[in-house]
Amino acid sequence: MSPAHSRAEWYALTVKPRHERTVARNLRGRGLEEFAPFCRARRRWCDRIKELETPLFPGYVFCRFSYEQRMLVLNTPSVTSIVGFGKHPTPAGEEEIDALRSIVASGLPAQPWPYLRLGQKVRIEQGCLEGVVGILLREKDLCRVLVNVEILQRSVAVEIDRALLCPVREAA
Repeated sequence: MSPAHSRAEWYALTVKPRHERTVARNLRGRGLEEFAPFCRARRRWCDRIKELETPLFPGYVFCRFSYEQRMLVLNTPSVTSIVGFGKHPTPAGEEEIDALRSIVASGLPAQPWPYLRLGQKVRIEQGCLEGVVGILLREKDLCRVLVNVEILQRSVAVEIDRALLCPVREAA
């Protein structure tokens, strides 16, 4: 067995809907280090607005364990799988978990956000450019949306607030 297999690493676990807290508690009870980040969110009902604590990643909990402990994790109630490629669990980056812990500990407002990667097609959701579709670019800490004009074989890049963008789902 290689030393990498016996080293504890962070993994993302898929869990049953709305079971994040219970899974985290059960993993802790089994002696495992877990991390289930939550954030404050405002929800509107017809008669009031209420602030709730909701999972930052609904349906997921992070857990640090070694390869040999995977069955202990998978046998935890409400855990459905370990995130990975094929049948092989894939560890999450230590730096990413540290960053998430820092964000949660800061007390600053945080919220789930759609994953966008450079070069991805995005739609502007609000403002005077609402509905414009282009390609996400980044240049010197600025988000830009590139819009092509095919007939002229030219492009225009507009600087935009990242909060106004959402991914465009390609039709399969």
